[in-house]
Amino acid sequence: MREHPAKYSDNLITHIGMIVSEYQPDSILDPMAGVGTIARLRGTGFKGRIVAHELEREWAEQTPLTVKARVGNAEDMSWADDGEFGAIITSPTYGNRMADHHNARDGSRRYTYRHMLGRPLTEGNTGMLQWGKKYRQAHVRIWQECLRVLRPGGLFVLNMKDHIRGGELKRVTAWHVEVFKRLGMVVREVQTVYAPGMRHGANRDARLDTEYLVVMTKGERK
Repeated sequence: MREHPAKYSDNLITHIGMIVSEYQPDSILDPMAGVGTIARLRGTGFKGRIVAHELEREWAEQTPLTVKARVGNAEDMSWADDGEFGAIITSPTYGNRMADHHNARDGSRRYTYRHMLGRPLTEGNTGMLQWGKKYRQAHVRIWQECLRVLRPGGLFVLNMKDHIRGGELKRVTAWHVEVFKRLGMVVREVQTVYAPGMRHGANRDARLDTEYLVVMTKGERK
């Protein structure tokens, strides 16, 4: 079984569960679901439809049976109709060192998508993209497809984290928020959630211990 290096923490699931309880969607899609930990929303009381969509088959196959698993690229979810889902909740890749995909020269363990999967990532997986132009272009395409399958007034919860590179703070979250605004989304609130990073590697002391939950709707709430 191939472990996934970036699953929702207990704290994040608790916060997301409260957001879902407030907005009351009838269905939820996670377009980049990893091993399907979005299924843990069942434990917060959500009884509607949940679909966990993931590109890497080894991770998709670990999705709990309480939700529907699909395998594919989030840029093309042609299996879904326009406006099919009442909510999208997802944690995309952060563009940080988790995207490293070279083999370590010293033989030490790497906590990255490629190394935890145990093989090169599938073409189109943003887990191989560092923060930069290609990362931004790929996520614009993904967000456009996500908003196609989100119904008007629907809920979108984005879990994102900034990072430090070369001593400089990379404001990845703010970039995503601006993209969503350009695509017509309404930002309702941004929650800061304590989520300590892994303390491995040379940059362990420069890692941030907060993540964000950006709560948005596709236009006004219905």
